[in-house]
Amino acid sequence: MKVVDSIKSSINEVKDGSLFFNSDFSQFDDQYVNKVLADLVRQKALVRLARGIYMKPEQTRFGLVFPSVDTIVNAIARRDNADVLPCGEAVLNMLGFSTQVPMNYVYVTSGTARKITVGGRKITLKRVAPKNFAVKGAYTRLIVQAMKSIGQEHFGKEDAAHLLQLLRHHPEPDTIVQDLTVMPQWIKQEFVKLLKMIEYEK
Repeated sequence: MKVVDSIKSSINEVKDGSLFFNSDFSQFDDQYVNKVLADLVRQKALVRLARGIYMKPEQTRFGLVFPSVDTIVNAIARRDNADVLPCGEAVLNMLGFSTQVPMNYVYVTSGTARKITVGGRKITLKRVAPKNFAVKGAYTRLIVQAMKSIGQEHFGKEDAAHLLQLLRHHPEPDTIVQDLTVMPQWIKQEFVKLLKMIEYEK
């Protein structure tokens, strides 16, 4: 099978909105792959989201549908075999600590630092030390990032009340004991206080 046919076949086999990277075709010559992908963009078989990142178009009557920032960032993380977590306004909005929709999305990563713009949305990946990914609970690690973004000096009663609701709705008993041992001390104290309240309610 020709290279171009192989790439087209891979694209045809997946659903609309799927993401592709140059590295998905690493078995072929890089320069030729770049040329084929550029041709497919001109043919509207692919949409170029950013350098080296492509999407199989998903069209609706409202126009082209772009994937969420989280989908793009997690696809990059899978490609790079890296950990990634939202921080700042992105995670505060995601968890409901803030209603402010971020204009710039910032994520911490164990992979390569980079900045990309997709559909007018600016995405920044900041490389940080591995210890930032020591918390393993799926929701707990997001909550910890949100609390770091708020900061100890600004973490108030409304934040604590919202945190209590998150802990009630997203208990993670299999990981919480270990996660408490690697949290910043002030965050651990808030967690322990609220977890005791939840236990008392039972």
